[in-house]
Amino acid sequence: MYQKGKLVYVNPLSSKEDTTGWRMEGAGQVEFSKGWMKMFSPNEKGHHVFWCPHEFPEIFIAEWEVQNLHTEAGLCIVFLAAKGLNAEDIFDSLLPKRNGTFKEYTNGAINNYHISYYANSKDHPGRETTHLRKNKGFHLVQEKEPGIPLRSQAIYKIQLVKFEGRIQLFIDGRKAIDWVDDGQKFGKILQGGKIGFRQMKWTQFAYRNFNVWECIPVNEKSK
Repeated sequence: MYQKGKLVYVNPLSSKEDTTGWRMEGAGQVEFSKGWMKMFSPNEKGHHVFWCPHEFPEIFIAEWEVQNLHTEAGLCIVFLAAKGLNAEDIFDSLLPKRNGTFKEYTNGAINNYHISYYANSKDHPGRETTHLRKNKGFHLVQEKEPGIPLRSQAIYKIQLVKFEGRIQLFIDGRKAIDWVDDGQKFGKILQGGKIGFRQMKWTQFAYRNFNVWECIPVNEKSK
């Protein structure tokens, strides 16, 4: 069990200025209205990833709110602990340029974990479970609980916890992912790195209040 420590990153995602330094890869676009950031691909041109420029440590608790604006189809992923294969910053100019094509993130020049917490893509519609994968390699390490309901337009709070090799994801407090990377399979435990939001081209989601805290373990026996 973990609790929040010091707040280390605050971003309401409510205006263009809030995303100064963020990087869009692929045919994505963001717009801002009523305190929300809407992310989408004009004319459904292509899949896309929007990276926060902050380098996060190997231990953190991140939260953000989301709302589905287009329930017909879509897929949302969060990348975490993203670094080059030799621990480079993913924005290093020596790394190959990325354009939103999925294999560039799962079998390319970067390592990361990724969690799909909403999945209703046109090519594989109706998938309800969350998936956690470890990359490079697209290794499915956990397929557990349902993610965001497919047809819901409610506002959901996502909480992502990384404590060294343990990764948890909660949706409105409900645990959807809980997995421990022991470093024995698919390479060593991934440590710090970038966080990014990925959407498939059919997706229109709104985001707000992306905040990150230090993560402090709680000894339940002492409570």
